[in-house]
Amino acid sequence: MKVHVEVDCTPEEARRFLGLPDVAKANDVYVDAVAKAMQGVGDLEKLQSMAKQIAPMGEIGLKLFQQFMDAGTAGSKKKDGGT
Repeated sequence: MKVHVEVDCTPEEARRFLGLPDVAKANDVYVDAVAKAMQGVGDLEKLQSMAKQIAPMGEIGLKLFQQFMDAGTAGSKKKDGGT
């Protein structure tokens, strides 16, 4: 037997219902820090180096994310009939 439940709510409502913490302020601080750090970075190598330092899990996290995105695009190409 399968039961399907559809819930129509905002992300904020879902967060509260599940009892998850509100990280909006921490996210705002993180985004502001990244934006300030990126100001004046005109060289692509400097930008990549900085991204590796501030990304979650550093360079390993970026590589995992890239592999995840590559796997997703490869899967969508197969479904669409691409190579």
